Amino acid sequence: MEYYTTHLGFETRLLIPEEDPFFAIVGRDGVEILLKHVAEDVAALPNPSRHEWARWDAFVHADEPDELAAEFRQRGAVFREPLKDHDDGLRGFAVSDADGYVLFFGRPVAG
Repeated sequence: MEYYTTHLGFETRLLIPEEDPFFAIVGRDGVEILLKHVAEDVAALPNPSRHEWARWDAFVHADEPDELAAEFRQRGAVFREPLKDHDDGLRGFAVSDADGYVLFFGRPVAG
């Protein structure tokens, strides 16, 4: 949760329970991400660690991916894919969160 608020500029919208939470919702603009701690012996399992062709865990539409990438860079986000026009017709970038989940922020290439 701290990674999302510190490095990606999300805000905490819900904690359950408020003291020592196991569930949280973080959000930014119109995006909300649900985070849940299941148990100490249940490890995170990001898509890219299971299947090389599943490179992202989430796609987040960003009207201005260039501006967002610059902000995230200033905040110290870990970039997994640099900002660029991708072969699949998208302009954007991917970041990894503290558990290795990969989020792509972008939009279709204009024109």
